[in-house]
Amino acid sequence: MNPSPSGPVLVTGATGRHGGTGPHLVHRLLEEGRRVRVLARRPGPRTRALEARGAEVVAGDLHDRRSLLEALAGVESAYFTYPIDAGVIAAAANYAAAVRESGQSVRTVVMSMGPAQPDHPSDRGRDQWLAEQVLMWGGLDVLVLRVTAAFHENIPLLHAASVAERGVIRNCFGDSRVPWINGSDAGELAVAALLHPERFDGPVCYPPGAEQLDHTAVAALVGALIGKPVRYEPVDRDTWRRELVQLSERDGAGVVNPDMAGHISAVAAAMAADGPTRPADPDALRALLGREPLTLADYLPTARHAFLTGDIETEPTAGART
Repeated sequence: MNPSPSGPVLVTGATGRHGGTGPHLVHRLLEEGRRVRVLARRPGPRTRALEARGAEVVAGDLHDRRSLLEALAGVESAYFTYPIDAGVIAAAANYAAAVRESGQSVRTVVMSMGPAQPDHPSDRGRDQWLAEQVLMWGGLDVLVLRVTAAFHENIPLLHAASVAERGVIRNCFGDSRVPWINGSDAGELAVAALLHPERFDGPVCYPPGAEQLDHTAVAALVGALIGKPVRYEPVDRDTWRRELVQLSERDGAGVVNPDMAGHISAVAAAMAADGPTRPADPDALRALLGREPLTLADYLPTARHAFLTGDIETEPTAGART
């Protein structure tokens, strides 16, 4: 049975740019007739666009427990996510404290990632795991979606500039066959977890990717899309981390940051050494989504301009975290 639709769904990260899972979630919940309350630190074009679609926007910050109390008023379910950046443990503690102080039973869907493990080489992966432990220690009713795939949207985000300038994709994934998922499908997983919890085993589940492709195959697909050769060039972890830090300095959209650079390069190096922890499984993903998942071939045409120009600001926000 679906949760009662009487109270609003509180959505954090609704204006996020990494993959766009938050905006997709808001749009889909509204389509399903649910009331949606968006938590945002400040108003802007993205919050105004969500309000125009029918969402309620409230001022608040996961690092300000007091602001969360007002945002939680009357809420029965919530979506919790945090950027790939330092601070998720404190954010989880503030959220858990606010839920407990509110005296409400708030069912919370957490958008997580496969590297959320206590011994993962990524600092952000370990932090995400600990943040989830904090939510559970707080006695909250949680369903954690540790999506075990990389975003399709990461390809233009991380490689559009080098493709446009030099016809190359460089990273430290090596020849590992990476599980991939589209950002809109990650958002749809959250929709399903909120509206159809019976599809998920909890409190922690591991939704899979839709397909597995190495970066040589990805480069070939991008080359065919833009009509010029694109090659894959493996580099070591430290080299790619430095290049990602340099990219963060050029990223006008503010999506890539040094913490993300350290996280993604650590994940890639671990996958190059040991392979993915869980393989892609389109049938299992289809069962969770209730529809056919998108493939990389479906997604790439929407990113063609970015690969031609190196301009990721023009990319549509759509994309789980890796």
